[in-house]
Amino acid sequence: MEEKASNPEFWNDMEKAQEVLKQTKRLKNKVDGFNGLKNDFEDLMTLVEMGIEEQEETLIPEARKVFKEFTAKYDDMRGALLLSGEYDANNAILTLHAGAGGTESCDWASMLFRMYTRWAEKRGFDVEILDYLAGEEAGVKSVTIMVSGENAYGYLLSEKGVHRLVRISPFNAAGKRQTSFVSCDVMPELDDSIEIGIKPEDLRVDTYRSSGAGGQHVNKTESAIRITHLPTGVVVQCQNERSQHKNRDRAMKVLKGRLLELAQGEQLDKLNDVRGEVKEIGWSSQIRSYVFQPYSMVKDHRTNEETGNVAAVMDGSLDAFMNAFLVWRATGIKSNDNDSDVE
Repeated sequence: MEEKASNPEFWNDMEKAQEVLKQTKRLKNKVDGFNGLKNDFEDLMTLVEMGIEEQEETLIPEARKVFKEFTAKYDDMRGALLLSGEYDANNAILTLHAGAGGTESCDWASMLFRMYTRWAEKRGFDVEILDYLAGEEAGVKSVTIMVSGENAYGYLLSEKGVHRLVRISPFNAAGKRQTSFVSCDVMPELDDSIEIGIKPEDLRVDTYRSSGAGGQHVNKTESAIRITHLPTGVVVQCQNERSQHKNRDRAMKVLKGRLLELAQGEQLDKLNDVRGEVKEIGWSSQIRSYVFQPYSMVKDHRTNEETGNVAAVMDGSLDAFMNAFLVWRATGIKSNDNDSDVE
């Protein structure tokens, strides 16, 4: 710290150089992705032409498979190009809250937690639990995670809202179909260069004993942190780290994200030309339904994107929904291909 303070210009130049390297890497990845897509297209056309020339029907299944893979890569690249928001490239802080419904909703929250974890793993993103409150009988009442990776916030913003589950509940002895709701909140992780006006006197900081995993550390020291922002009533907490100092730093990151979200919402409310879609992305709106019985379907109510492969979606195959959201947000165009399955 002393070295940095003694030569601030040098360290500022180093930080700028690191940012340039990050931007260069992002651009290189886009160019490499385009070149790869171009090669895939040429391979597909070669396969199709070969099948036509040789009148070989056995090549049809292979051509369909290659076409489906090409389409998935194309949609993914198109979605990535639409990530133009100020914080889209940032890491994401995602929070799930079980709705009314007791154990059933808590179980649904745990299923969504697993779904997002699997999605992040497939993308090569890191997932860190910041706060975890288990349900009384099963599942989780609430969980907050940090998803770290390029464009994590840009992609996960599509998940913000209320997720609805329809199934025959394993907790219902009568075997009746039941509907459950879980709300999902998504915020960008903000670095120290972004100033959010937080006065120390506006904060109430409480410490308590951690209730999560941690062996002997749990319930032995008051390392968990709860921070209340008095002017807005926003409450955040973190208990995953063993150090009270680290939990406080993590909680402050979450608080900054939520205050930024509030500020942006207030600015949008003041505009006369706010699009209706903004309300649909809000906290209290149902954005997607997951139907397990009497039929299998996952449908996004904003974009009309849907699939009958519920198992794949719950295993983290969310890219089709995220890409459809990005296209819809940018153009207002909804998905018309409602017959495609998620693999």
